Amino acid sequence: MARYQVPPDPRDPDSKLTNKRLRRQRRDGSEPIPWLWLGLGILVTIVGMGVAYGIVTNFLFRAPLAVEPLEPTVIVLTAPPSPTPTITPDLPTPTAVPTSTPVATRDFAVAPDEVQAGYYARVANTGGVGVTVRGGPSVNNASITVASDGTIVFVLGGPEEGNDLLWWNIRLDDDTEGWAAADYLEPSAAPGN
Repeated sequence: MARYQVPPDPRDPDSKLTNKRLRRQRRDGSEPIPWLWLGLGILVTIVGMGVAYGIVTNFLFRAPLAVEPLEPTVIVLTAPPSPTPTITPDLPTPTAVPTSTPVATRDFAVAPDEVQAGYYARVANTGGVGVTVRGGPSVNNASITVASDGTIVFVLGGPEEGNDLLWWNIRLDDDTEGWAAADYLEPSAAPGN
C-alpha cells in the first residue's frame, strides 16, 4: 500500500522544484521583439503572394481551348391539325311517357290483422291507466302525454325496439305525435266506422 507524501512547496527555495532552470529575466521589464519570427512571417507572406500572383496570371492569360463550332439545330414545331368545328343539333331528349298505375286505396273501415304503419290502432290492455306516449322509442325518453284506454291513434311508423319493447310511432286525434309501446296497441278501424 502506498504512503501519502506531502508534496513540496513550490515557494520554498530549498525544494526540488526550484532546481529547474530559471527563466532569464530582463532588468527593464519589457519583452524582446522576436526578430527572427517576424522576419520569417514576412518572408512566408511575400512568397505566398508571389505564388498566388503566378497562379492567377496563369489562368487569366491562358489561351482559350479550341472548340469546334457547332451547327445550329433547327427545331420545327408542328401541331396536329385542329378539327373542323361542326354544329351539333340540339335534339330534345326523349322522355318516357308516364303510365298511370292505379294505387290501391286503403280500406280503413276494416281493422287489419295486426298493428301496422299506415293504419289505425286502439289503446288497450292498460288496466284503465292508459299508455304513456314518449318522445322516442325508449322508456328513457321524455313523456309527452298519456293516451287513455280506447283512444284511436294513427300509426305513422315502426316498429322499433328499445328497452326490450317494441314501439310504434303514433299520432293522436289532436295531432300530437310520439311513441307508444306495442303491448298496449291493437288493430282498429278508422274512427267513426
